[in-house]
Amino acid sequence: MTSTDAAACPHCGWPDGGEPFRVLSRHTTATGLTVWTRCGCGSLQVRIADGRGTRVVSRSGPAATSAASR
Repeated sequence: MTSTDAAACPHCGWPDGGEPFRVLSRHTTATGLTVWTRCGCGSLQVRIADGRGTRVVSRSGPAATSAASR
């Protein structure tokens, strides 16, 4: 996974603050909340929600598509 300063997914262009994304898990931390999500294109994202707002701090590339799922 790579760090990100983008306001949108670099793989599909969807805004980080917009839908669709699927929440995979939420974890309370001492400073706020860590949320693992999946973008509509399949990119896995780590979001941090704290006093500064919610932002994507890391993301993977889109999920691989197998021939069987097409």
